[in-house]
Amino acid sequence: MLEKVADNREFREMMRQHIEQTMFVLFENSIEFGIYCDFEHISFDPELPEYITENFEQATLFLLAGYTYESARVESDMLIFEAGFGEENIGSLVTVPLLSIMQIIVDGSPILINIAQHKAQTTENSEQNSMEALLSNPKNRKFLQ
Repeated sequence: MLEKVADNREFREMMRQHIEQTMFVLFENSIEFGIYCDFEHISFDPELPEYITENFEQATLFLLAGYTYESARVESDMLIFEAGFGEENIGSLVTVPLLSIMQIIVDGSPILINIAQHKAQTTENSEQNSMEALLSNPKNRKFLQ
């Protein structure tokens, strides 16, 4: 039954709007935050070297703080921000579809949980909701306390 809701077009649109509005409130109030998102749908410009991307989990946490937060914006149903990666701090423009954001986190606590499925997800991925993906990494359990 949950899959029926999560894959419903109207529900996905409602969640997309909720994610977008939540981010606008955070930006308007200068509140830094983190996002857990489905790595499969993230793009980097320029592309990151494989030795960096191979370390990303399926559910990846990005903290938007400092310069990364200042560079962040929502545009065309995407969260876009600049970030540095690896010991070399390789700069890249990160683009995240709003519906691939599984959680928004402030001060270590989830303030939004998205169970809607990103349209581009495969059948296999659509069977795994955001909580299952989050809990698949033992390091993430601390965010649920």
